[in-house]
Amino acid sequence: MIETELGTLRRSHYSDEINSSMDGTQVTVMGWVLTVRGHGNISFATIRDKNGDVSVVAKKGDCPDDIREKISYLKAHSSIAITGNVKSSEKAPSGYEIVPTELRVFSEVEKIPPFEPIAKTVKNIDTRLEVRPIDLRRKVLQHIFNTRSLVLKSIRSYFNDQNFVEINTPKMIATATEGGAALFPIFYYNKEAFLAQSPQLYKEQLTMSFEKVFEIAPIFRAEPSRTNRHLAEAISIDLEEAFIDYNDVMSRIEEIIKISIKTVTDYAKDNPDAEFTIPEIPETIPQYSYDDLVDKMQKAGAKTEWGDDLYPSNLKKIGLEGFYFIKDWPLAPKPFYVKDSKANPKISESFDLMFGDLELSSGSTRIEKRNELAERMKNKGMNTDAFEYHLGAFDYGVPPHAGCGIGLERLIMALTGTENIRDVTFYPRDVDRLTP
Repeated sequence: MIETELGTLRRSHYSDEINSSMDGTQVTVMGWVLTVRGHGNISFATIRDKNGDVSVVAKKGDCPDDIREKISYLKAHSSIAITGNVKSSEKAPSGYEIVPTELRVFSEVEKIPPFEPIAKTVKNIDTRLEVRPIDLRRKVLQHIFNTRSLVLKSIRSYFNDQNFVEINTPKMIATATEGGAALFPIFYYNKEAFLAQSPQLYKEQLTMSFEKVFEIAPIFRAEPSRTNRHLAEAISIDLEEAFIDYNDVMSRIEEIIKISIKTVTDYAKDNPDAEFTIPEIPETIPQYSYDDLVDKMQKAGAKTEWGDDLYPSNLKKIGLEGFYFIKDWPLAPKPFYVKDSKANPKISESFDLMFGDLELSSGSTRIEKRNELAERMKNKGMNTDAFEYHLGAFDYGVPPHAGCGIGLERLIMALTGTENIRDVTFYPRDVDRLTP
């Protein structure tokens, strides 16, 4: 029997729930056609669902002729359901195959995609992104995004275990939090507003109420960068905690990285075809001061001066690899809320977490006194009146606090060895792409 509507039919098993010991058991599987081969009186098909692949063998005499014939004409990516009997088979990749007795074709392919669903690599990433839902059926990307989901789950579990409160902060804001050069302006009723560059000011305020908070949400940066590591919309893992400083935040990040690596390692063990390059992590992530690295760069012949940014090309010259922190950055270029070092007012209590030359996280101890914060704003030419909604909170006992943001996409790049940030993003947004 061949039908086209779901009706009351429902899946009985996912691909990974079936095995050769179920010989003779009737099952219903649903998914997308991966491959089809026809050889006269026998048709072979592979069906892919969210958990893996199922082999289907329609042989004359074993299944209805109309089903065997229909299967032989199906195109890759067609959405179908098959009800049939499990048959153990040493030739099948999973040790079993399904002999169909019923077929439902929910949607047949009308347009052939520009690449095969079994393709391991496709040279032109723009070609893939134009048909992203199809691209994401490829196994190599399925592994990346399944891992991404598990890493997020493990990080949330860490925060919950550590008694953090998950928060949600506004993404439409009235003022810049990280400086005005990389803002997306929007029209908000009858006034100008902006997409949030970070939840910074709100998460600081919320330490007054909850002490330990975290948020996993989008941030927006209007940086006109065309690289394999920049996005206009990214997911940031933000944490903020009261009664600590930046050293404590670095310790928390170290714990998060270790948990994340374990999650990816466990996934790779269960899925040996996931060809990840998983980094190693030492017992303690090394910490280098900004001063130390500038000195190393100068000795290596790099043209850099104290106060300059530490560009990736210069970091490569001194051979830093794996995870490491760069701490105690110059205060001047840092955002207005970053606290200065009492030992040297030109230095900030701040850090970046690096993986090779890739920045994964940035954090700092924050200013907790209103007069200091207002003075810093004025020194940066900011209008303190526009930030009164934030400054006013500092009249009511803001605790010492510190925090950071971790870029999820860049973290997944580091954990899996993925080179292009678009391959760890469901629907990338950058300077050239606003669709699909």
